[in-house]
Amino acid sequence: MSIGFPIPSKEHESRRALLPSDLAVIERPQDLVFERGYGDILGITDERYTRTGARTGSRTEVLACASIVDPKVGDADYLGSLAPGTTIFGWVHAAENPEVADALTKGGLTAYAWEHLYEDGRHVFWRNNQLAGEAAVLHAFLCQGRMPQGQRVAVIGRGDTALGAIGVLEGLSANVTVYQRRTEALLRKELPSFDVVVNCVMWDLTRTDHILSRDDVARMRPGSLIIDVSCDEAGAIETSHPTTIDHPTYTVEGILHYAVDHTPSLVYGTASEAISAAVARYVNELSRGRHSKALEGGLIVRDGVPVRRRTPRSAGN
Repeated sequence: MSIGFPIPSKEHESRRALLPSDLAVIERPQDLVFERGYGDILGITDERYTRTGARTGSRTEVLACASIVDPKVGDADYLGSLAPGTTIFGWVHAAENPEVADALTKGGLTAYAWEHLYEDGRHVFWRNNQLAGEAAVLHAFLCQGRMPQGQRVAVIGRGDTALGAIGVLEGLSANVTVYQRRTEALLRKELPSFDVVVNCVMWDLTRTDHILSRDDVARMRPGSLIIDVSCDEAGAIETSHPTTIDHPTYTVEGILHYAVDHTPSLVYGTASEAISAAVARYVNELSRGRHSKALEGGLIVRDGVPVRRRTPRSAGN
């Protein structure tokens, strides 16, 4: 079964799904087709891929493969043009994006979503999630023209993304207080005392309320900063909406909001290494057509028919 690796089409998405250093474990490298120039952003030549037995080809050739591996496949500009029966493997986020879900069903596609891949209770792409928190904090403070030192920071969440954010904040001498779902009311009570709020929660899409409403945001001190790493549209924070690397911030109620929706791409070299090590383990399964329990756990659509029935929540960006 052929597996294609297109250069991601999402703006400023520089992460790569599979690196030559991880191809040694691939049983049938001849099944892999990388778009020409795939590794250029990382200083990796096409020859380093073909030396392993893999192939390179045009974008058209890559997208004609039976399976497509793309970190931000849910944001891909080619999703609606794939042949029926094609399998996609990447961050899909169909639950959060009805347009993506519609493209999967109408196109008769099969989708394995990275946000739902877990092994032994741990998210497969946990390191990427940590990088999301780390990179978001660093970038957001640079956008504000400040350093975290001495800032009072509230972090919402205790998962991998929050751990990444907390590690950077404490390493740069911020004063960090951590909140979670059972202490949401306490956060709202103590909110005016903070300079920065960092949201890292895996948002439950069945909720119709917010951890912080617009009225709550208005109670923050003028000039404060919200770093919404989860960046769900009007999700945990009512005033949040996803932003881009080119235009990462906006202001509501006098509060600077940062909500870039793929911050690991800011550190694409480190992120690519972490992603590639994880993806390599599943390429053989995709090629053989025999899937582990972990990979089957990521199946959200088969031949255009939705298969997931659990509450839609997601991990990773």
